[in-house]
Amino acid sequence: MSSSARDEPMTSLRSHLATIADLKAAAAVLRWDQETLMPPGGAEGRALQLATLARLAHEHLVSDATRRLLDAAESAVRGGAAASDAAALVRMTRRDLDRASKLPAEFVAEKSRVAAVATHVWRDARRADDFAAFRPHLERIFRLARQEADYVGYGGHPYDALVDRYDPGVTARELEMLFGRLLEVVVPLVRAIASRAGVVDPGVLDAEFDETAQRTFALEAVREFGYDTRRGRLDLSAHPFSTKFHRDDVRITTRFGRRLSAVFGTFHESGHAMYSQGTAAALERSPLSDGAGSGIHESQSRLWENLVGRGRPFWEYAFPRLRRTFPEQLKAADAERVYRAVNYVTPGLIRVNADEVTYNLHIVLRFELEKALLTGDLAVGDLPAAWNDKMRAYLGVTPPSDADGVLQDIHWSSGLVGSFPSYTLGNVASVQLFEAARRAHPSVPDDLRAGRFGTLYGWLRDNVYIHGRKFLPSELLRRATGGSLTAEPYLEYLETKFRELYGLR
Repeated sequence: MSSSARDEPMTSLRSHLATIADLKAAAAVLRWDQETLMPPGGAEGRALQLATLARLAHEHLVSDATRRLLDAAESAVRGGAAASDAAALVRMTRRDLDRASKLPAEFVAEKSRVAAVATHVWRDARRADDFAAFRPHLERIFRLARQEADYVGYGGHPYDALVDRYDPGVTARELEMLFGRLLEVVVPLVRAIASRAGVVDPGVLDAEFDETAQRTFALEAVREFGYDTRRGRLDLSAHPFSTKFHRDDVRITTRFGRRLSAVFGTFHESGHAMYSQGTAAALERSPLSDGAGSGIHESQSRLWENLVGRGRPFWEYAFPRLRRTFPEQLKAADAERVYRAVNYVTPGLIRVNADEVTYNLHIVLRFELEKALLTGDLAVGDLPAAWNDKMRAYLGVTPPSDADGVLQDIHWSSGLVGSFPSYTLGNVASVQLFEAARRAHPSVPDDLRAGRFGTLYGWLRDNVYIHGRKFLPSELLRRATGGSLTAEPYLEYLETKFRELYGLR
């Protein structure tokens, strides 16, 4: 077979799949607008628009044309290199087609419509601290999630069918084992830190930090990390997020608050955005242009937010600029005081504001509630009380309102049932990836201290970003680090960092 004859099936498949990528990008633009600029009255119309785009993308994927083109492409790549772009495209398209074929187009459209309306209602309900207004929408969300699990099928728990959408290959049982191991180490560590209250003083960050100045500082920092603002922008939203329309248009949002919260939210979202911008150009407008999985994507946001942004080397570099930006607020501070303050550990109400030590306790809580809601063991009407019970059990705090409790996250309103474990998977993988980069380049800590972020960024680009979705998460991690996902390096990182900070033996 001639080279052109072998290439033709792949060219035809890619052209066919590009339409789906464009429809999804158009939907992403509408969702970005919904969260940043859309007037409140546009919610119902936007829901219908998003439902139409979701249905069209689904119908195009499950069409007879896709099956014919994919069959031909599979024959063309058979016997070739498994790691080639062509083989990966065939592999991932087959995976997507197998899952999507189990979901009726009407169901896909309805799920999108319900989520778009629910997101709008959630935003108002949170502001008004009105769970009752959101309750019927959340009931629809979980009813559809149960339907999706039944359509897709599962071998163990219905949660398996949902988490696989975000982190392919992961099961509820594996997550239970991972969370169990984390709890073994984290709960005693939280108690030990509580016994040393006062050793770390967060007071240096208790001043009012001007929002515009926070934005300027954060944006300058993420540009230095590697976020290309010629191909992206920073806006405001109720819940920070990153969205990709194309590798050359990747946008992030943040929200402001005290204690430099916008800075760390921007660091977090820039990690997602750099991954999206760094995907190989050849993978654009195809199923390979996304990340390997939500957990791998989260590993990048958490790596840049925590391992870099909350690291001592970064603040030794960045503090002089921060003090120039906020001379009155920080006139009595130094780099070490700021480093210690941004790593202050205290159980709190809000996940996105949680410190590194307590963060995963928020995820365990959500994972357990999701599973119970999915199986019907917990009714949506009983969710606020169950949420508060688990907050007391895991974190020792009780939300004073549903706005600071069960209504705080956008995920369920957006229909993202099964996505919360990605944050913990990302935390665990972030340390493995950072350590692999440091093994390859022992100068990384000194480079960060000097404001040279290119060494770390370059390793991540070459070992993670450029591959997009060519590999499943487990394979990408194995290629990048030489091993499989394990909690031990992450737990060692937490113990080493925070025992030193709090003077614990």
